[in-house]
Amino acid sequence: MAETVLSFVLDQVSTFLREEGRLLGGVRQEVQFIRDELEQMRAFLRETEAKEEDAQPTLQQWIKQVRDAAYDTEDILDDFVARFARHRATGFYGSVRRIFSSIKNLRARHRVASEIQSIKSRIKSISEGHQRYQSEYGISAQASHSLSAVNNSTWRYNRDDALLVEEAKLVGIDQPKKRLISQLLEGDDHQLKVVSVVGMGGLGKTTLVKKVHEDPEVRRHFPVRAWATVSQTCDFQDLLKDLIRQLHKEGKKPVPQSIESLNTTELKEFIKDFLQQAGRYAIVFDDVWDVEFWNTIKFALPENSRGNRVMLTTRKSDVACASSIESRGLVYRMEPLSIEDSWTLFCNKIFDGGNCPGHLMDVAKGVLDKCEGLPLAILAISGLLASKDVNRTEEWEMVRRSLGGELEGTGKLDRVRKILSLSYGDLPWHLKACLLYTSIFPEDYKINCYRLINLWIAERFVEWREGMSIEDVALRYLSELISRSLIQVTRVFYEGFPDTCRIHDLLREVILLKSREQNMVTVTTGQPATWPSEKVRRLVVHSSSNDNTQHHQQRRDYYFDHLRSFVTVGSTDPLLSKMLLSEVLGSSKLLKVLDFRGQNIEEEITNEIFNLFHLKHLDLWGTRVERVPKAIGKLQHLEYLNLGKTGVRELPIEIIKLQKLRVLRVYQQVDTSDDDYGYHGFKAPSNMGGLLALEVLDSIDASSGSTIIKEIGKLTQLRELSITKLRREDGKELCSSLANLSSLRELSVTSIGKGDDHEIIDLNHHHPSSSSSFLQSLRMLILCGRLEKMPQWVARLHGLVRIDLDWSRLTGEEDPLESFQHLPNLGEINFCGSYQGEGLCFKAGGFLKLKELHLKRMEGLRWMRVEEGALTRLHQLFLQQLPSLEELPLGIQHLSNLQRLILSEMSSQLREKLLEDQKEESEDYTRIAHIPEIFIGYYTDDRKWRRHNLWVERKKT
Repeated sequence: MAETVLSFVLDQVSTFLREEGRLLGGVRQEVQFIRDELEQMRAFLRETEAKEEDAQPTLQQWIKQVRDAAYDTEDILDDFVARFARHRATGFYGSVRRIFSSIKNLRARHRVASEIQSIKSRIKSISEGHQRYQSEYGISAQASHSLSAVNNSTWRYNRDDALLVEEAKLVGIDQPKKRLISQLLEGDDHQLKVVSVVGMGGLGKTTLVKKVHEDPEVRRHFPVRAWATVSQTCDFQDLLKDLIRQLHKEGKKPVPQSIESLNTTELKEFIKDFLQQAGRYAIVFDDVWDVEFWNTIKFALPENSRGNRVMLTTRKSDVACASSIESRGLVYRMEPLSIEDSWTLFCNKIFDGGNCPGHLMDVAKGVLDKCEGLPLAILAISGLLASKDVNRTEEWEMVRRSLGGELEGTGKLDRVRKILSLSYGDLPWHLKACLLYTSIFPEDYKINCYRLINLWIAERFVEWREGMSIEDVALRYLSELISRSLIQVTRVFYEGFPDTCRIHDLLREVILLKSREQNMVTVTTGQPATWPSEKVRRLVVHSSSNDNTQHHQQRRDYYFDHLRSFVTVGSTDPLLSKMLLSEVLGSSKLLKVLDFRGQNIEEEITNEIFNLFHLKHLDLWGTRVERVPKAIGKLQHLEYLNLGKTGVRELPIEIIKLQKLRVLRVYQQVDTSDDDYGYHGFKAPSNMGGLLALEVLDSIDASSGSTIIKEIGKLTQLRELSITKLRREDGKELCSSLANLSSLRELSVTSIGKGDDHEIIDLNHHHPSSSSSFLQSLRMLILCGRLEKMPQWVARLHGLVRIDLDWSRLTGEEDPLESFQHLPNLGEINFCGSYQGEGLCFKAGGFLKLKELHLKRMEGLRWMRVEEGALTRLHQLFLQQLPSLEELPLGIQHLSNLQRLILSEMSSQLREKLLEDQKEESEDYTRIAHIPEIFIGYYTDDRKWRRHNLWVERKKT
């Protein structure tokens, strides 16, 4: 993390010297010296941070000194810019103002120069330590080599433990074991097949694969077998030699002494020759960490027609895919144990398969909730609890409450911490920062992915890359953490864009430990006991059910004068929110991130916010703010402004001064009780097109006419655009503006009105010269309003992944499916009030990529038909508020991949028919028997909502 801090500071210092260097005067050389010294330390830190946990206390103290010096350098430079670069006037009056300003700020400049000299002295002292430690921990030093050897040895012992687990002690392994064995024994014998098992650390991947590898049937089928533990720090030549020894041992042949003198290429050739002459082989590569390993080892594995197999375990999805897909193999994603299997494993370990005493049930379930089906954690914590007195509930409660502390020590949970920490240690520095930052969210919190990546951007964890938007880079970071099994996606917005995510509870505990060690994030509930005892750079306030109004007023300056970020999570006490905001704004002049999302603050934006010269990120989503004052124009470094679901309906002309603004969200719900009626936008100033850096504009009110529509065409960097209250006569002008937006990914257009009263949207216009490129980057399209016919250009949107049609009211003559049934990437369709015809037909060969289909509020729809060969990948089908639908879709039995059918607020006739048919083995029952989950939701006579799980009831009968 110190390296991360250094990288950020060095980037800022370099930018500062390039853009603001003339302001430094006589201290420019000192700042250059600081930059150069920190640059030399950065490479060394990349080595030491990987070993920081095992390093000597003196080295850990040195790393802390580097980190603090980098932070203080950042503070001084930011303060300098805020003082001297704020008002850059020109002309005669500007010259006079600069003279007065220079006299007034002479003392301040002297103070800054003294601070920089002080930092320079500290850096010199730290640099001496750098030279001393480099000889001890440097790349070529023996200490570094021996330390990594010790870590590798310890890791191998941990993996050996997994290989010795008795099958009788395992639970939940039967089904995955059978599936993997069938993959090994069946299939095309004409090429090598790779079966990859992927999942987070501690799931039991090694144990499962070992049981498969040692299965008698597998042993008979593959006379030549070997097992190689790869790990993060393996020596590739040693691994190849070990493979040769195993293969010769399996064949009862002596190991040639010549292998000791062979190089890597020769060793691979040796293995390849041996395997080509041997019988059918099965080799396991356990704990693979990078794609390059597979790309190298595969050349030692011959592809003959004997049906050879390779199994591979990894925590990283890209490794699993790279190895398995090219061989048309299997990527098996290992899931956590079910609640039932977790409980069985827990009781087997503590009570020898007996029952848990009643007085321990609540605390036992609380512990298991923390484990979240992770076998390693269940076994480790069970071992810890097994040593406690079963008659003393308080001892068990103490363990449950102190699991974070147990992970921090060297006891029974030390192995859990180390195994989970391996994934963290494998991350590059920028992803380490991103992962540690997730510690701002509470346990079990559903993290909004869009909020998370924009906070990463604001915190400068995301590096610009040529040819990519900063949001695309941040999304790539998120995808990488998901691929490494460190972040779990809980909901998808549309294919390729995760909506919400979470962190496994025990992994979160590890992240919290490392975040506290690095002083990265300070979390408080507002209680005096939760206030920190050192400088705070990022303060996060979590909701608390206690009285949060008391805190240490007298310590305010000490805590907050270094603050860069202030974030609230959850709904905090309104009085606490107001007091904290007042304190933070009163002393935190260097604040860059202010996220007050969802808080119950007053209608006016506090004036102190507009004095935050460095503010980049302002999130007031869901607050009671109703007006944006003209002073908003002072925030010239602002890049992100979120006023979604507030009372703001208009922005002042001063918003145009925010030339760095990248994201602008201002909207409120039309009907807070029903999402289907969309959102109100904001009235924008007439020169809105001047915000040339804007990438997200959500949602702009177009009711004022064509002038604002023309301005939209000037915002050529837009990736997301939402327009409300579009008039029919402005449709042509909008199409003309859209033709300029070559980077647009998401487009939402709503006409004037609500529900059935929407005005017609007329978008059947585009310039012939741009017809082939028109909106070709679009991935999501939402049209909310009446359509006389579908725009012709929709059928050419080959990149489209999701389309929503709300209140289109298309007639029976205009089939809404015709325009996009052959779009090659369409994965999700949402229709709400979109069609007035009696029936819909999904034709053979259409919608071959569609995974989700939502049909809602189409009162006239009486029948649906799915031809064989249509909707072949459909996973979820939602039919909601279709009162005229008399029967299930014809051909529903053809949807072999359908996983979930949800029927909500249907006609009572259809509902009763289904509930009766499930017990009579009727034709309807037979057609839907293959669907794993079927839900029927409806309101009872007293308007209470019921959700009937037809699948569960069917199993009972």
